[in-house]
Amino acid sequence: MNSTMPSLLEATEAYVAAYFAEHMPAKYVFHDLEHTVQTVAAVKMLAEACQLDAHQTDLLILATWFHDTGYAQGPEGHEERSCALAEDFLKEKLSEADLQVVLRCIMATKLPQQPKDLLEKIICDADLSHLGMKSYWERNSKLRQEIALIRQEFADDKAWVEFELEFMLSHEYHTEAARALFNKRKVKHIQQLIKQRRRLNPDRPLTIKELALLEENNGSNDLKKLLQESEVELKMAQFGRGVETMFRTTYRTHTNLSAMADNKANLMLSVNAIVISILVSNLMPRLMDGSGDQINFRLLVPSGLLLATCLASMIFATLSTRPKVTEGKVTREDILQRKANLLFFGNFHNMSLEDFQWGVNEMLRDPDFLYGSMSRDLYFLGIVLAKKYEYLSICYNIFMYGLIISLLAFAIAFAL
Repeated sequence: MNSTMPSLLEATEAYVAAYFAEHMPAKYVFHDLEHTVQTVAAVKMLAEACQLDAHQTDLLILATWFHDTGYAQGPEGHEERSCALAEDFLKEKLSEADLQVVLRCIMATKLPQQPKDLLEKIICDADLSHLGMKSYWERNSKLRQEIALIRQEFADDKAWVEFELEFMLSHEYHTEAARALFNKRKVKHIQQLIKQRRRLNPDRPLTIKELALLEENNGSNDLKKLLQESEVELKMAQFGRGVETMFRTTYRTHTNLSAMADNKANLMLSVNAIVISILVSNLMPRLMDGSGDQINFRLLVPSGLLLATCLASMIFATLSTRPKVTEGKVTREDILQRKANLLFFGNFHNMSLEDFQWGVNEMLRDPDFLYGSMSRDLYFLGIVLAKKYEYLSICYNIFMYGLIISLLAFAIAFAL
């Protein structure tokens, strides 16, 4: 059986990925495939730290892949449904004893967690490993969004911080390995939550446990000093799902508006090209009288007006879609001064790869620089859009009024 285990793990991974893609509702933004993949990675790390043998590790990984599949039918009783899915997939591939180990590990993740052996403790710690990881704030935002989507109600900041802080303070990792790996960062997250709550509800007194956590690793009993967050902590705590959604929605809106402008310009180019081709092929010969020696001045003015209207419309339609060539080079000094925008290709296409990669790394390390670049990018996208629509407005006005005047001129010419 050991020789077939690697292929079974691969098959399980593929099966669970396909199951999430096909069955998991979009509202489960926290209990998604990403969460399962991260939990599997944490299980491998903890299993190695706890010196599990290869067979035990493989059984634990199998359980982790399945542990949240039952969420496809809702959170209530999802562990039992996950066990049913795992048993259906694994019953012909594992011995009965190994299958029972997998099922026990899945059930151990049920809250409140009450693991009985080392394997169950490891999967429980891995399932909540994000509490002590850098990804905590991102996962926290996704959990908040998921709960709002499921319950159709949105908790305000004060209620959410209280809920999250109560859970964090009541949670303890079960293995020494998890405590060594995750507790330090988890305590830091608790400190940040306490400080957030202090801002939101300054009249609420701190408990002894909260005060002890604030004092941990600070080396000072000055409460005022303990409650002073660093600038980076404050800003990072404020960035969440809402900020990402705002930028994503705004970028999508700009992209859609730009596409609409280009489509409108293409429409005007096509219509005016057709009008000019008809004008040249059919109307121009009629400008000459029957002998072909004299110009028919009666049709010359309206024909000239129509031709000028079409040409002017095409000029402004072309201007609205004409790309603007920029220098395409940002200096290191601009990046160090946080004045550069590396999110638009026109600003970096002449930079060396080394300088560009260095600039991107600088931007990713500094949230102010990153979000400032995105804000500047949106601003200049708006400037470009405004110019596009200004040209389009002129184009449509010329076409509309010019067409009206030209048709009136033709009517007068034929009436005379």
